[in-house]
Amino acid sequence: MTKADLVEKIAAAAGLSKAEAEAVVKTVLDSIVEALRRKEKIELRGFGSFRLRQRRPRQGRNPKTGETVEVPGKVVPYFKPGKELREMLNPPGAAAPEAPADTEQGERIAPPGGDAVLKIDPAP
Repeated sequence: MTKADLVEKIAAAAGLSKAEAEAVVKTVLDSIVEALRRKEKIELRGFGSFRLRQRRPRQGRNPKTGETVEVPGKVVPYFKPGKELREMLNPPGAAAPEAPADTEQGERIAPPGGDAVLKIDPAP
């Protein structure tokens, strides 16, 4: 879902014009960003919370030259889904979702906003 999709859904559900719904979405997102800038935790009960995490400085490698480089530490936003959201997505007793069918054995899959994981299918 894109920001434009969200604006359309809000406009339809609340009987607002697209311009009004866009203003609502912009205000909500701006409020979240401003609270994070103030290093506040944003908690949306039943949905989840936004927090900041400090990443430590580390050594990286320039892929072109192979040279070791220092990667500075930084603050990154982090979303932690709430219990209710996790339960809606993974109802108790439900089977785990399968991996996408278009992946090959050993292919790296990058989840949205996450690190790549190695998916290895068992041999047939």
